[in-house]
Amino acid sequence: MITDFTKEHPDRTLWRFWIPMMFSVMFQQIYNIADSMIAGKFAGEDALAAVGASYPITIIFMAFAVGMNLGASVVVSRLFGAGDRKGVKRAVTTAFVSSLGLAAVLTVFGYFFSSNMMEWIHTPQNIMADGILYLKIYVFGMIFLMLYNVCTGVFTALGDSKTPLYFLLGSSAGNIILDLIFVAQFHWGVAGVAWATFIAQGISAVLCFIYIVKKFPILHLKKENFRFSLPACGKLMALGVPMALQFSITAIGTIIVQGAVNVYGEDYMAGFSAAAKIQNVICTVFVAFGATIATYVGQNWGAGKVDRVRQGVHCTQIMILAYSVIAMILVFFFSKYLTYLFISPSETKVIEVSVLYFHTVFWCYPFLGSIFLYRNTLQGLGYGLVPMLGGVFELAARSAIVVLVAGKTSFAGVCLSDPAAWISALIPLIPYYIYVTRKWKKQGKIVM
Repeated sequence: MITDFTKEHPDRTLWRFWIPMMFSVMFQQIYNIADSMIAGKFAGEDALAAVGASYPITIIFMAFAVGMNLGASVVVSRLFGAGDRKGVKRAVTTAFVSSLGLAAVLTVFGYFFSSNMMEWIHTPQNIMADGILYLKIYVFGMIFLMLYNVCTGVFTALGDSKTPLYFLLGSSAGNIILDLIFVAQFHWGVAGVAWATFIAQGISAVLCFIYIVKKFPILHLKKENFRFSLPACGKLMALGVPMALQFSITAIGTIIVQGAVNVYGEDYMAGFSAAAKIQNVICTVFVAFGATIATYVGQNWGAGKVDRVRQGVHCTQIMILAYSVIAMILVFFFSKYLTYLFISPSETKVIEVSVLYFHTVFWCYPFLGSIFLYRNTLQGLGYGLVPMLGGVFELAARSAIVVLVAGKTSFAGVCLSDPAAWISALIPLIPYYIYVTRKWKKQGKIVM
């Protein structure tokens, strides 16, 4: 169902869109959670460590997919808000063509440089082969990852957060079933984890594309619509590339931290990997808030209703702060029990590492949530470079902490790299948002 964000009061329309969006993003994380749970329980701690060690590298590939997702979402939401239906179709088909071309390039790069990337993060030799194998299978699914993310971007741009959720429910269930078959029954180990994700994601992406082409009223595409538009591609890349770079910069920071964690040994690698999976679930709510506000801002910008943008940002900030308090309480008191999802209770050292991480970073969740709010707001307004600059600040803070403490202090010192990065990322975002809104208030329009 299409949602028009330009009419109803912001708090009501944001809540209705955000709830299915939250579940959609959360179920997307189930791919990684299921991989880790089944790998840890049926293939052993080394398999969990291998999947966890390769995870920061997969984030880089995911960054490009998310960049295309957000780029398509912002461009399409603007055109939809402006009432340009032909422009919507042109932007959608251009996004599909561009993303598939990018997927081909990333697949070739990932396959031939997977071993180099695993060496860059100082992966221990006993899990190196499994980590490389996981990456090589993963990159062959790039075409599906790109296709699905562009489809999701189109859905959200039109205010439909329910349809992606339905596809993810089926895909997540299929991923879990295939994980159990390939790993628990066939004993394929890390390869089984990778193939389960590949197949489940592929089916979901293809079905999602078919639904868009055949069932969505505003996107009944004809042969003449499938033409590559250079201007539309330029707009998409002008937004998508900085977003992809921003996520890539964040991923590089994660890789740097992963390399620092690897120095402490396999128990710390496994504990940090389990903590990362839990935190990713917590962050899905922030991601959903960000995706919601980006679509809301994009539609209202396209419709020329700039006065509603600040209202939406204010409502979303309150929601983020309320959720942050809940998340802080949850991880501080119950992180040990959450870790049991991935690690046997007998692995006391690994569990201690996971708990230590959360006790070090929990207080900083309001800052983390605010990153998604202001970054996606600026992206919805068409600013790609400033959010990328926030990623640069984030990377610099993480790198500085790692250089100062890795191997020189306890593991808790490395954990502080996340709070430092989250606070630093807001340094350019919040002032620039204030600057833009003040200029807009004076001139009566958004200044590009």
